[in-house]
Amino acid sequence: MSFAKEIHELPLETAFLHSTPGSEEKIQRLDRLARIGLLSASMAHEIKNSLAVVKVYADLLAQKNPNAELTNVVTHELQRINEMVTQILRFAAPKRAMFAPVKVHGLLDQSLRLLQHQISAKLIALERDYQAAQETIHGDEAQLQQVLMNLLLNAIEAMSANGTLTVATKNIEESGARKLRIQIRDTGVGIAPENLPRLFEPFFTTKRNGTGLGLLISQRIVREHGGTIEAHSETGKGSTFSLIFPILPAA
Repeated sequence: MSFAKEIHELPLETAFLHSTPGSEEKIQRLDRLARIGLLSASMAHEIKNSLAVVKVYADLLAQKNPNAELTNVVTHELQRINEMVTQILRFAAPKRAMFAPVKVHGLLDQSLRLLQHQISAKLIALERDYQAAQETIHGDEAQLQQVLMNLLLNAIEAMSANGTLTVATKNIEESGARKLRIQIRDTGVGIAPENLPRLFEPFFTTKRNGTGLGLLISQRIVREHGGTIEAHSETGKGSTFSLIFPILPAA
């Protein structure tokens, strides 16, 4: 059995730990292969999401006269692809997150603009419910947008025509501290109860062409920002993903 096949057939934790006496070299090789495989699949997942957006707008640009706003969208998404591929080349020394104040409502609106064509094509009703008075968090804008795009795309894919996508924010109190909650709700097919506990497991997916890494990557990013991510769902009625972040104190 090849090492690549062993990685595929063993759970991720087992792939790192499984060994027999005197197999130190095998453990090291399995570890390298697992890391490379996880990184490659992660990049493929995010590149696929960005390319889907680029393709939509490239098609629109081909059908219409040059439009500065659409051209900027394509340029922005191509830049995202370039940054992700660059991280592959920097595997030995990955790019550190660039933390700065981030206005969440602006970032949500930007992400929704990028997905407007997909939303309109499925006749999905978009509802914004921005109740958060304090919306500034400390984070890496590109990474946070990666999380939002992934959750929004999942919500759109889960719905048939005439569904409703709701994006809501609210200030809440948790553990004695004021925080910001972002919720992305859809009226899609929902998630089976037996699958809910596995959503954030490596390589678990119910999509035909899914990698099973989108939510895992999103969870890692959210945790690195000091936040939490949770999913609630009811089969046939839809799903809600909640993100909770510390609020950046006012200057």
